[in-house]
Amino acid sequence: MKFYDLSGADNKRFSPFGWRVRMSLAHLDMEEHTEVELVKFSQKDRLRFSGQELVPVIQDNSAIISDSWRIAEYLENNYTNQQSLFSSPTDKANEKFVSSWVDSQIHPLVAKCVVRDILDVIDPNDREYFRRSREERFGMSLEKIVANREETRTLLKRTLFPVRKVLESSPFLGGTQASFADYSVFGAMMWARITSSFDILEEHDPITDWRERMLDLYDGLARKETARGY
Repeated sequence: MKFYDLSGADNKRFSPFGWRVRMSLAHLDMEEHTEVELVKFSQKDRLRFSGQELVPVIQDNSAIISDSWRIAEYLENNYTNQQSLFSSPTDKANEKFVSSWVDSQIHPLVAKCVVRDILDVIDPNDREYFRRSREERFGMSLEKIVANREETRTLLKRTLFPVRKVLESSPFLGGTQASFADYSVFGAMMWARITSSFDILEEHDPITDWRERMLDLYDGLARKETARGY
């Protein structure tokens, strides 16, 4: 199997969607045995074989799958035994809800906290494209986007309330062990951790304890990826 993931300078792997797949592969004891192809923003042509231009993509013999949720479904259907990626087969819809909720509600807030810092960790050849495309998307400069990020962090704290409530009674969103729901939220945390020294969680937020548990999973896989300050 080959896994195409986004990278910045020095092979930094910060894509939140890539981290969902990376943690899923580790969950299934496949991460170390998967060939990784790193793709920069300026190398989207290398993904044309998949019929689109976004990571993550996996190629498994003749199967080519893009989109982190579809990849999770493929792995679940083809590689799981007793170690399901989902908290239970009947909870698959709930896990998709969490994934979609992160995409629509969490990612925009994280972006408003770290998007300027991302510029510093990507390949220099990608910086003009990144600045132009993100400033067009937000309608303002990268510097203005993050100017009020302390306020954005407060809004993020409120938005993460459902995560906090689940973690009051369970170590993971998946219950006693991590599931794809955890990897969906954690992907956003890794996106910020690798690209910015600004911590998107407040110091005493209970979610920080969960983040530490996630960093320790699979022999500290995520912790080994160089962070910018916390």
